[in-house]
Amino acid sequence: MAATRTEQAAGRGEAASAYESWIQAQGIPIHRAFFIEDLRTIELGWWEFRQCQAAFLVLAGQEDIQESRVTAIAPGAALPPWKIALEEMCYCVQGQGMCTVWSGDMPRKQFEFQKHSLFMIPPSYTYQLSNSRGDQEVRLLHCNYLPLAMLIMPIPDFYFNNEFVDTSILYAEDESEAFSEAKQVERDNPGERGVRALWVGNFFPDMKAWDKLEAHRRRGAGGSVVDFRSRTGRGGHMSVFPVGTYKMAHRHGPGTVIVIPEGDGFSVLWPPGGDKEKTYVPWGEASVFVPPNQWFHQHFNTGSVPARYLAIARPGRVFDTDESLNDRQIAYTEEDPEIRQRFENELAKHSIQTRMPAEVYTNPNYQWKYRGDD
Repeated sequence: MAATRTEQAAGRGEAASAYESWIQAQGIPIHRAFFIEDLRTIELGWWEFRQCQAAFLVLAGQEDIQESRVTAIAPGAALPPWKIALEEMCYCVQGQGMCTVWSGDMPRKQFEFQKHSLFMIPPSYTYQLSNSRGDQEVRLLHCNYLPLAMLIMPIPDFYFNNEFVDTSILYAEDESEAFSEAKQVERDNPGERGVRALWVGNFFPDMKAWDKLEAHRRRGAGGSVVDFRSRTGRGGHMSVFPVGTYKMAHRHGPGTVIVIPEGDGFSVLWPPGGDKEKTYVPWGEASVFVPPNQWFHQHFNTGSVPARYLAIARPGRVFDTDESLNDRQIAYTEEDPEIRQRFENELAKHSIQTRMPAEVYTNPNYQWKYRGDD
């Protein structure tokens, strides 16, 4: 199993980063692992700074780039207002509630969120979260680039007490519906991934039910995808792929947080040249993991419904290489035969038949049937 960057630094006798020192001082659980099986059940602790139960996640492949933390809101409760001078992405893994966003004495914008909602809070805007139910805790996964930012500006108060706010983000005329339905933008150039549609907005009400998907022809398995982005630039994608199938292995830079809205399966991760060093990550709803830098990773659906994985993106232009997708991807015809065998063995445990055509393992030009094909 890959060591986290903190563990590697400690082994070399290096001092902890500013971010690492800060989270250690917060007095709440820090979960250091390769993956978290279920965000709804991990241990939390009282966080005086935010007046709530919370925990940090420091997963292999994540450190010094993205912060991930889980916060809980008790039934019927509301958290104190909060702001951070970075865009924050929030994904609800349990419950339903209300989010209010504002700047200074300007009008407040409010929206309801529920399980599987994804929303993005612009930098330095104050926001307040509340639980609208009296019988269930709300749990949220929050992601931002605080570890990366603190490598440059290591003073926490700069992020939590910064008075600068770009009010045009939410208060310009054309942003009056900033937290309403996302808008589709057609890209002139779909890039090597071949994905033309980009959905821009700060609120996606239900990623489990999201059906505005596009064929993802470069990644195999007959899967589909949605690319999303906030109005201030943070984003990611969600892939959906059928029962009894799996994606081609690929690799990219560090820091992409993957959380599961629906489905059961597993992922395999290994470093380049380390075919015998595979790590298997079982996942289901509310699981989360982060592929390490340039590690190959491959996703397998062994459940009874199409699987969905939500990828909260890294700052790609900084950490990706100039290699093409073909250079970073392993075709089915070139993969380790053990991959297919492991997949079929796992399917058999659930009495599910593979839907991977035999030809896909021998014909590099095999044409899958994708969403929207006749």
